[in-house]
Amino acid sequence: MKLNFSKMHGLGNDFMVIDGVRQTVALSHQQIAQLGHRQFGIGFDQLLLVESSATPGIDFRYRIFNCDGSEVEQCGNGSRCFARFVVEQGLTDKTEIAVETAKGVIYPRLELDGNVTVNMGTPRFAPEDIPFIAPNEAMIDPLIVDGQVYDISVVSMGNPHAVQVVESVDTAPVALHGALIENHPRFPQKVNAGFMQILSRNEIRLRVYERAAGETLACGTGACAAVVAGIRRGLLDATVIVHTRGGDLTISWAGDSHPVMMTGPAVTVFAGTIEL
Repeated sequence: MKLNFSKMHGLGNDFMVIDGVRQTVALSHQQIAQLGHRQFGIGFDQLLLVESSATPGIDFRYRIFNCDGSEVEQCGNGSRCFARFVVEQGLTDKTEIAVETAKGVIYPRLELDGNVTVNMGTPRFAPEDIPFIAPNEAMIDPLIVDGQVYDISVVSMGNPHAVQVVESVDTAPVALHGALIENHPRFPQKVNAGFMQILSRNEIRLRVYERAAGETLACGTGACAAVVAGIRRGLLDATVIVHTRGGDLTISWAGDSHPVMMTGPAVTVFAGTIEL
C-alpha cells in the first residue's frame, strides 16, 4: 500500500496528514504506531485522516490517531492543520469548512493573515461527559496525586482535560504528575493533564501532558480547556493569549453555552509518499 501524505505542525505539535478521500486508506493500529515512530517511521504526535462525510451540510470527516495507534476524539492544533491541508490539496475551495469529529462538528476558517480560526464547540463540565468519577459537577475538584491533594478543573473539549494552576510551568512536575494524572483511576478513559501559569487576566503559559503521547510542544484543546477553566474560576478575561513551548494561541470564550474560538498557525513541512 502506497500512501501520499503531508507532514504538518501547529506550534510544534506535529502531524502526518493523509488524504482518505482520493486514496484508499486501511491502517492497523500497529501500522500507525510504526509510522509514528520517530526513528523508524515518519514520526508524529498524531496522525490525521481526512475522509468524506455522509452527513448533509458537512464537508469532511476528521479522524485522529495517537502515535501509539489509539484513536482519540479531538485535536485542536490538528484541526487547524486539517483545514489548511484540504485547501492546499484542492479538496475544497472554501475558506470555512464544516468538519465532523467523533464528538461533534467543528468549523475551521482560514484567515487572510495565514492563521486558522476554529470554532471548537461548547465546553462540557458534567462528570459523565468527561468522563470523570465524581458525585456532581464542580468548578474545582480535589485530586490526590503522588500523596498530595491538587485542585483541578475538569473540562471536555470533545476530549477530556484536567487543568491545574501552577506557580511556574518551568518548575511544575509535568512529566511525573502528568503521567499520574493521565492514568488516574478517576478518569476511566484517561485524561490530558494541563499545567497553567497565569501571567495576567489576558495571558497564560501552558504545558500539557497528552493522553498516549506524553508532553507535546502545544495542545490546542488543552489551551481551550485551560482558558475555559480560568474564566470559570474568575481568573481570566474572555480573550487570552496562551504561550505554549511551541508558540502562541489566542483563545476566546464568552461563557455559558457559547463556543470556544481558537486562532493560531498551521504549517506544512513537507509532502511525501510511503509504501507499507
